[in-house]
Amino acid sequence: MVSCNGGLNQMRAAICDMVAIARYLNVTLIVPELDKTSFWNDPSEFKDIFDVDHFITSLRDEVRILKELPPRVQHRVDQGMFLSMQPISWSDISYYAHQILPLVQKHKVVQLNKTDARLANNNLPPEIQKLRCRVNFNALKFTSQIEELGRRVVKILREKGPFLVLHLRYEMDMLAFSGCTHGCNSDEEEELTRMRYASKSGIIRYAYPWWKEKVINSEMKRKEGLCPLTPEETALVLRALGIDRNVQIYIAAGEIYGGERRMAPLAEAFPNLVRKETLLVRSDLKFFQNHSSQMAALDYLVSLESDIFVPTYDGNMAKVVEGHRR
Repeated sequence: MVSCNGGLNQMRAAICDMVAIARYLNVTLIVPELDKTSFWNDPSEFKDIFDVDHFITSLRDEVRILKELPPRVQHRVDQGMFLSMQPISWSDISYYAHQILPLVQKHKVVQLNKTDARLANNNLPPEIQKLRCRVNFNALKFTSQIEELGRRVVKILREKGPFLVLHLRYEMDMLAFSGCTHGCNSDEEEELTRMRYASKSGIIRYAYPWWKEKVINSEMKRKEGLCPLTPEETALVLRALGIDRNVQIYIAAGEIYGGERRMAPLAEAFPNLVRKETLLVRSDLKFFQNHSSQMAALDYLVSLESDIFVPTYDGNMAKVVEGHRR
């Protein structure tokens, strides 16, 4: 059993890894459990985002995947007769063969939780890399409802000509988690710091305890190019690249930190900014409200079909969409 964590694309990458690991170990995989406790607080199940039957059948020649534990095994789990653990980050495949497989053989059921970035990406056997790609680019198909709405958004955009998708990652969770507060005023810096840290009885703890502890020098991180671009910086880059001022720019993102005030320089430089919320009527999105991963899935589909895709941060969305478009 595996439990993914993070946003949509972080979980997507973890699913690819876990399928490959299950295949390599020749063990049965239960359809992954998605994160419901992260910053986004999304209650979506796997079947709410991905076509679960397609996921299982498209991989049936590689790995045995079940929607749920068989009753006999579920009984063991209900009695606490299983092992739950976090695998070590960025481990190569031999770690799973020598450390995890014996645990599966001993306990019969092992739950791997927080499975993001657990498998090293380099020097993997070619068949493992091919399977990871197959999962990402074929097996992880969105539900028909999400696919249909994605096609509708793309059609609306196409009717008005070429379009650019901008994955503008200048969002509260990104800034707080990364410690990138450049461009923020003192009140905003304080708000983001409070979000990252919570003081209780004089002890500083993370407001979100699953975030990794690390000392952050915001200024140094920015100088090294490890912070998401602000909307103003993004406008400068797009202008420098010679992007037509009147091109349609679809904003693939959640709520931008600072709202319209922060977006003003970008909107002034490129007035034809659109979002799914402005292209669709409210009833189209009613089933997706408060389901950030399903909203992100819409953005993902539009990103794949765009004439130009521009991420403002080298995160999971940038990597996964880049690979898919290639």
